[in-house]
Amino acid sequence: MDCTQPERYAIQRLDNANFLAVEGQDQRVTEVIEAENAYLFHTHEAALRAAHELNHTGRGPVDVVKIEWDPVAR
Repeated sequence: MDCTQPERYAIQRLDNANFLAVEGQDQRVTEVIEAENAYLFHTHEAALRAAHELNHTGRGPVDVVKIEWDPVAR
């Protein structure tokens, strides 16, 4: 099932404005500068859950930001 909603959500660090991405076979969380390279969540709720977990476990401070997303360009 393809999702065609024009927005996605990313997690952004509050201390340096970098975005979070998931990389490698071990799926480690890394920081990236550009939103287009960040891990994009399909729903606001999923992004909020992940941000809450990161903040709760001391890997924040992070917050959720809305990303305008063009499914045709990806």
